[in-house]
Amino acid sequence: MYKRVRLKDTVEVPPRHLADVTPERVKRLLQDKLEGRMDEEVGSVVSVINVHDIGDGAVLPNRPGVYYEAEFDAITFDPQMQEVVDGTVVEVVEFGAFVGIGPVDGLLHVSQISDEYLAYDGENQQLASTQTNRTLGVGDEIRVRIVTKSVDERNPRDSKIGLTAKQPGLGKHGWLEEERQEREAQMEGN
Repeated sequence: MYKRVRLKDTVEVPPRHLADVTPERVKRLLQDKLEGRMDEEVGSVVSVINVHDIGDGAVLPNRPGVYYEAEFDAITFDPQMQEVVDGTVVEVVEFGAFVGIGPVDGLLHVSQISDEYLAYDGENQQLASTQTNRTLGVGDEIRVRIVTKSVDERNPRDSKIGLTAKQPGLGKHGWLEEERQEREAQMEGN
């Protein structure tokens, strides 16, 4: 999920900073350019942390800055297919819940939450079961599995991550704790 990776990228140093082409300056420029950007190969760049090498600058026609290729370390977030992650419900809508997992949100469709019918309660921002009185609402901690992933590099906000909580060991943390206590009670009764 989170990784430290070594990357190379080109950064433009504006004319006003040409006297200060230091690793710290290049790091700030790389942070402005890359942090929050999605990339198919490395995921979402969370933070640029170290600049190791700054190449020779190049001037391009009709461009005011000087371009430098830099080698640097970055922390990235790259959710993997079938990975089990813990997240927090950040929004509940009629068709499911959006779950914050790291710097991105994934969609947990209502059909992937439970085998029970869940009704949408917009007033309380939750999905509720009439059978077991279980609810899932904003702020709830939940364990889910990543089942689909579609990265849109040009429009990172259009990237999509699909989640499920319908497998054993997945679901709202409170539900998992209830199930664990029920199993322990059954074992003590045997």
